[in-house]
Amino acid sequence: MAEGALGDRGLILARLEVDYLRQLYYRVGERLCVRSTVTRLGTKSLTLRQELVQDDEVAIRASVVMVLFDFATDASRAMTDDERAHWSRFQVS
Repeated sequence: MAEGALGDRGLILARLEVDYLRQLYYRVGERLCVRSTVTRLGTKSLTLRQELVQDDEVAIRASVVMVLFDFATDASRAMTDDERAHWSRFQVS
């Protein structure tokens, strides 16, 4: 992993579940909307829900589990208070 602001800390994708709800249409210049929310904050992981919207209808819905990871120790790690505060801003009940 390239070093950055987090150094050896980061997130890894642990689970990805995708539902394709309807066909998408390619339209030159069209910008699609992706809505992302946090649905669960755990001790070492978080779950995101993402929806891709076209024509005011959800076309794709994904549930994503991300695990906080320390690449130096090659192990998951606990979420810091600062990280919890950051992610909780996007949490829905």
